[in-house]
Amino acid sequence: MGGVNAAGRTSGHQAFRRTVIDALPEVEQQALLLGLAAMMGLGTCREGTWYDTAGNPIEAARLAENCRAQVLDHTLIRRIENPLFNDDGLPANRRASLGLGSELTFSIRRRQLPERLPPTWQVRELDRHTLEVTVPAGELDVLLPETRPALVRAAGQLPSGFDPSRYYRSVHHPRGLSMSIFAASDCLASSGLAWDELRDRLDPDDIAVYAGNSIGQLDDEGWGGLLKSFVSGNRATSKQMPLGYGQMPADFLNAYVLGSVGGTGAALGACASFLYNLRLGVEDIRNGHRRAVMVGTSDAPVTPEIIEGFRAMGALADDESLKALDALELLTDADYQRACRPFARNCGFTIAEASQFILLLDDALALELGAEILGSVPGVYVNADGWKRSISAPGIGNYITLGKAAALVRDMLGDTALRERTFLHAHGTSTPKNRVTESHVFDLVAQANGIENWPVVAVKAFVGHSQGSAAGDQLASALGSFAHGLLPGIPTLDAVADDVYAERLHFSREPQRFTADAAFINAKGFGGNNATGVVLSPMVTERLLAQRHGEAAVAAWRQRREAVREASQAYLAAADRGEYEVRYRFGEGVLEGPELEVNDTHIVIPGYARPVSLAVDNPFGKLEE
Repeated sequence: MGGVNAAGRTSGHQAFRRTVIDALPEVEQQALLLGLAAMMGLGTCREGTWYDTAGNPIEAARLAENCRAQVLDHTLIRRIENPLFNDDGLPANRRASLGLGSELTFSIRRRQLPERLPPTWQVRELDRHTLEVTVPAGELDVLLPETRPALVRAAGQLPSGFDPSRYYRSVHHPRGLSMSIFAASDCLASSGLAWDELRDRLDPDDIAVYAGNSIGQLDDEGWGGLLKSFVSGNRATSKQMPLGYGQMPADFLNAYVLGSVGGTGAALGACASFLYNLRLGVEDIRNGHRRAVMVGTSDAPVTPEIIEGFRAMGALADDESLKALDALELLTDADYQRACRPFARNCGFTIAEASQFILLLDDALALELGAEILGSVPGVYVNADGWKRSISAPGIGNYITLGKAAALVRDMLGDTALRERTFLHAHGTSTPKNRVTESHVFDLVAQANGIENWPVVAVKAFVGHSQGSAAGDQLASALGSFAHGLLPGIPTLDAVADDVYAERLHFSREPQRFTADAAFINAKGFGGNNATGVVLSPMVTERLLAQRHGEAAVAAWRQRREAVREASQAYLAAADRGEYEVRYRFGEGVLEGPELEVNDTHIVIPGYARPVSLAVDNPFGKLEE
C-alpha cells in the first residue's frame, strides 16, 4: 500500500500512527514525529544526523519535541492554509449595470479589446499598441472584480509544506495526478518488490490498473481552469482537457510509472469510487483474468468552486453551522480541527484531499514472490438504492452490501469470529443524515447476526472526506489496525447523538486495543453508490493460505519474504528521512506499433520479457464451418 492524506504517508502505517499517536510508546511517537517533520520540511537527516531548518545539527529527540506542536497542528483536519480562504478572500466578479450620465473615454491595449464591440462604441488608434474607446452615455453592463470571504474554512489537507509535485518532473500537472504519482511510487517501493522483475514474470496482460477519482481534476491545471477560461479571460491550454478526465490516475500509472499494457480503467461511484475499483481488481483475480492489479484513487477537491458546490447543497460543515453547533461567536484553529464529528451532534462533512493505492496479487504469485502480505480482500459488494426522491439522499442499498459482506465473513471464519473479532470502518461523514442512516444499517445487520458490541471506527474525524478516495483512507487505516492491534478512536465524539442507533455499536473517543480477524470497509456515496468491502487480517490470511497451499509452501514463502521485507524496510527508513523513491518515467520505451511482432497466437513487445498471449476463453460454442 502507498499514498498520502492529511495524516501523512500511507506506507509504513505513518498516517495510521498519526491517528493513534497518544497510544504509541514514546519511542514510536518520536519516530513518527521525525518522519512527519522530514515530510513537512521542518528538519532534514544527512548521514545519520538530523538538522533543523537553520542547518544546525540537532539531537533527534530534541527535534521531535521542538516540532511536535507544529506537526500536530498542521496535519489532519485544520483551517484551510491557502490564503485565499482566509484574509485574502476568494477572487470573484460581480455583475453590475453602470448608469453613465455622460460619455466615457478610456485607453486600452489593442490585444485586450474584445473582438466584437457594441455598435455604439467608437474606437480611435493612438499608436500601434494602444486604442482609445469612447462609450456613449446610458447603461453599461460590466463585471466588477471583488474578493469574497470564504464560507467554509476547514479541510483535510496534506501535511503543511509537503508538495508531491516537487519529487518528479511535474509540468503543469493537476494536484490529483501529482498525488497519484507519489502514491503509486510509495506503494511500489514499500512493497519491497522490484516492479520490473515482477512484470517480467508475467504475461503483460496478466497485469491491470484500476484507478480514478470521483469528479476528475477540477483545479486550474485540469478541467477547473478549462471550464472558466472564457469568463476569466485566460487561455485554455492543451493539457487541461486531457488531464481533467476521471480515469487519468490510471492513465498516468500506465504511461509513466508501470509501463503496463494490461487491463485498465476507472469506475466512478462518488464516495464509493475506491471500493468500485477494488471490486474490479478482486473480481479480475478471482476469475483468473489477472494476477497483479494496482488499485487506487486520487482526489484533490480543496478548491473554491468544489467547496462552494457542496456548501450550496447543505452538505458541508460551513463556518456559520459550526458556530451555531457550539454557540460560538468566533471560530478558533481548535474549532476547525473539530469540524468533523461522526455520530455526534454535527452539521456536515469536511472536505479533504488524499491519494491511496494498493497492490493486489493472486495468492500463488504472492507466495512465489515472498510478498509481505498486509491482508487480503475476499469480496467487495456494490448495490444501488432503488427508487429515490433526492438523488443525493441515502437509501436502502447499503443494507444489502453490508449484509452480504457479513455473510461472507460468517461463512469463511465462523459465527464467533464475526461477532467478536470484526470491526466496522464507517463511512462516517459527519452529516446528520449519515449518522442516523448508517447507524441503522449497522444496527439491523448486527441484530441479524447476533452482534452485541460492534466496534465502529470513523477515520474521517481525522482526515476528512476525500470523496472517491475515502474508502482508501479507511482501508489503509484498517491495515494499520491489523499491524498495531489498535482501533483509532473518534476524538470529536463528545457524546453519541440521540438519534444514532447505538445499542449494539461500540464507540470510543480514545484508541482501543483490539485483535481483529476482519474489517468491513463501508461507503455510502451520493446518488445511491453503496459499497462494502471485506479485508482479512494477515494472520487469518496466512491460515487460509496454509489450508489452500499447505504448510510447506507457506514456510517457503516466509523464507523468501525475508529479502523482500529487508528491501521494504530500507525504503521505509529512507522515506522517514524524507527520501522518497518517486517513479516517473516520461518518454521511456515508447512504442507505436511497427516495433511489434504479431502472429495468431501471441504478440511480442520489445522491452517485455514475455509475449502477450492471444488465447481467449470462448464460452459461446463454435459454429460448424
